[in-house]
Amino acid sequence: MDLGADEFEESLPLLQELVQEADFVGLDIEFTGLRSNLSGPQQISLFDLPSEWYLKTRQSVQQFTICQIGLSVFSAIEGEANKYIAHSCNFFLFPTTFGILDSEFSFQASSVQFLNQYGFNYNKFLKNGIPYMNEEQEKKIRHDILTGNWRVRSSPDKDQIKAVIDKVTRWLDLAKEGDWMTLPGIAGFQAFEVQLVLRQALPDIWTVLKDEGVVVKKVSKQHRWYLQNTSCDRESCWKEKILLSARGFSVFFQMLVKAQKPLVGHNMMMDLLHLHEKFFRPLPESYDQFKQNIHSLFPVLIDTKNVTKDIWKEMNFPRVSNLSEVYEVLNSDLNPTKNSGPEIVHASRCEKYVKTKCPHEAAYDAFLCGSVLLKVAHLLLQKIHGIDPVPESSFPQYLDVLAPYVNQVNLIRAGVPKINFSGPDYPSIRPPILILSIKRWPGVSEQQVYHKFQNLCKFDVRRLTRSQFLLLTNKFKDARNVLKEYRGHPTLCISLYRYWRHSPDVNCVLQVCGIVTAWALLAFIFGRSGP
Repeated sequence: MDLGADEFEESLPLLQELVQEADFVGLDIEFTGLRSNLSGPQQISLFDLPSEWYLKTRQSVQQFTICQIGLSVFSAIEGEANKYIAHSCNFFLFPTTFGILDSEFSFQASSVQFLNQYGFNYNKFLKNGIPYMNEEQEKKIRHDILTGNWRVRSSPDKDQIKAVIDKVTRWLDLAKEGDWMTLPGIAGFQAFEVQLVLRQALPDIWTVLKDEGVVVKKVSKQHRWYLQNTSCDRESCWKEKILLSARGFSVFFQMLVKAQKPLVGHNMMMDLLHLHEKFFRPLPESYDQFKQNIHSLFPVLIDTKNVTKDIWKEMNFPRVSNLSEVYEVLNSDLNPTKNSGPEIVHASRCEKYVKTKCPHEAAYDAFLCGSVLLKVAHLLLQKIHGIDPVPESSFPQYLDVLAPYVNQVNLIRAGVPKINFSGPDYPSIRPPILILSIKRWPGVSEQQVYHKFQNLCKFDVRRLTRSQFLLLTNKFKDARNVLKEYRGHPTLCISLYRYWRHSPDVNCVLQVCGIVTAWALLAFIFGRSGP
């Protein structure tokens, strides 16, 4: 299913029921951009601690927005052994423009080009995107609406409201009591917005929302008073309806949080950052606070990138570079549990992916995430039982074998390979830092050092002193190769970095201590030799 604003509200009850009955939910998100153009010290680096990585990435998340969320809701089929049904749905989103809300966001050319390549429907995103807001924005809008301080502020809305009021006013001059007219083409929370403005501006009309549009009826002031005080369409109800519609996808997000189902993604760190920023609260400056917030929202996270990365070499599977390739390997004869693993079927309204592959369409990737999770969990369960037959599997059993990976989310280009959302982060298992000391190359820059080594291996480079640089790679073999290749080099000396030996701060402290000790020793000697 592909849902925009027009279809979303009608689908909410069904979506809520599906999530409540689910075993777990697969997630994937597409963005208008991934990385802002950070440079210099702000550039993402393998040297970054998780807290440093978070603060840098936080800027990108605030700059770009979500254009599509894909969810695939997996449920075990009752009475059928190890068989699951997947309900997959694409949600096209667009930030709420309402009252004081008028978000700014950027497009990254490479991201737009990438999504175009895979047939992304930008028309649905821009024209029929489901609105959304976070809790802080909702609080401001709720206060303005319920206290009567709300105003139409964006230019397109003002123009539309003005045109509607002019049209209705001209009609009223000729209309008789009981006559009615229809305003077609007004939907979503704008329909509630238009009606509220009309009711406030014109005391002798009443409005009703129907399938064909907003219906305006001319009534007497006495009948208007009666309708306002006896109808379920009282102004206070309207204000709540406006707020509900303006919240849009955020309503479903709260349902998802309340359900507390395991959330499954692939390389899902950016997804979590955007979920927090766009639907919960603006990302805090504190990295630890961010981790606590995510853990309270989604107590069980499983990143299939982290799981598959850990077992891939052990199973002697061929090297893969993306989620689709992971899925293909697990569905091939290379997987020893291919024929005994879980059976996964698509729901009746979600059969698009039965025969069609749609990589980088969010719902399809969400489906792949869930499928990979089940197949990898079955593989791990088989590994535990060895040659013995695997007992009839259930999702709680799968969760048990996946326990070491729960809440461990893969981290790209940072000082540690993953983040632990349920406790302290694990220490780095990256290759050791190397130190490069340069002779007879005055004024050398980090960029020049990077280009010097890029044909041999790729290092992140950080200046230590005028003639010394730190080198860091994520491959142990690259570190070994460069140490071997430059052993005995006349101008480029590379060795393992030792903090107590090479740190300028430590050397400075040692020098100061040496000077103080020398002066103290001299004072002691001359003091004793005096009269």
